[in-house]
Amino acid sequence: MIILHQIDPIAISLGPLQVHWYGIMYLLGFVTAWWLGRQRVRAGRLPGVGEQAYGDLLFYAMLGVVLGGRIGYVLFYGFADLMRDPLMLLRIWEGGMSFHGGLLGVVAAMWWWSRSHRTHFFDTADFIAPLVPPGLGFGRLGNYIGGELWGKFTDGGWGVVFPRAPEFANWSAQQLQTQFAAGALERYARHPSQLYQAALEGLTMFALLWWFSRKPRPRYAVSGLFALLYGAFRFLVEFVRVPDQQLGDHGYLAFGWLTMGQVLSVPLIVLGLFWLWLSTRSPTLQPQPPAAEPAKG
Repeated sequence: MIILHQIDPIAISLGPLQVHWYGIMYLLGFVTAWWLGRQRVRAGRLPGVGEQAYGDLLFYAMLGVVLGGRIGYVLFYGFADLMRDPLMLLRIWEGGMSFHGGLLGVVAAMWWWSRSHRTHFFDTADFIAPLVPPGLGFGRLGNYIGGELWGKFTDGGWGVVFPRAPEFANWSAQQLQTQFAAGALERYARHPSQLYQAALEGLTMFALLWWFSRKPRPRYAVSGLFALLYGAFRFLVEFVRVPDQQLGDHGYLAFGWLTMGQVLSVPLIVLGLFWLWLSTRSPTLQPQPPAAEPAKG
């Protein structure tokens, strides 16, 4: 069934104040990570760390996601635009976030927090990894609601017509609805690649990582599985997702099919396999519920 995308990206509008669904999805991702992380802290999955220290970790990680995601997007996908207009780096409200940049930001935040709390970096990474996929899933749903980052054309029966796509640049909403009702837009149906990513990077990754991490695992194992799964899923979805047009030949870097998303995913696949191999000769951290924190006041 072909669908015409007609979702308003603005969830709440109060005069000049507009709350976008994309922002709400980010908030849901952070809230979910906080709640899941509390369960893992209480179960002692990061020995010696209480809820207050975990709150600090999550705060630093949130900063890493936002700052790293924006800086990564500009460096990986919009460097030429940055050279022409350096202030674009600060205009986050215009959109443009990179998972790989956000990941580097989170890595930096985890390194700083681990150093401050004298915790092995990969013990922190193994703790955090299962908390990330829900945020990825919510983020991709936000992309779909916003009608952005669509896929390539498909002749399958599940395509979506995205009004923001370039082929409809001069079309009015009324024209779109009239032509869609007449069945004239089926050739413009695209893969809803955002939903594919939400299902793979969000739901599937979360189910596998949460199940895998319920039992104590050797150091590096959970981080390795996270990197391997994300890299593989992202690499595959890139085949049906429209690449960033500002890069290379119609967005392709080489061979007429290689995208920046795939280039950035290969190191994750390699690292994931390496960390999984490294975990076979590493110690297993045993759960140790934290001592009760002293009451304040």
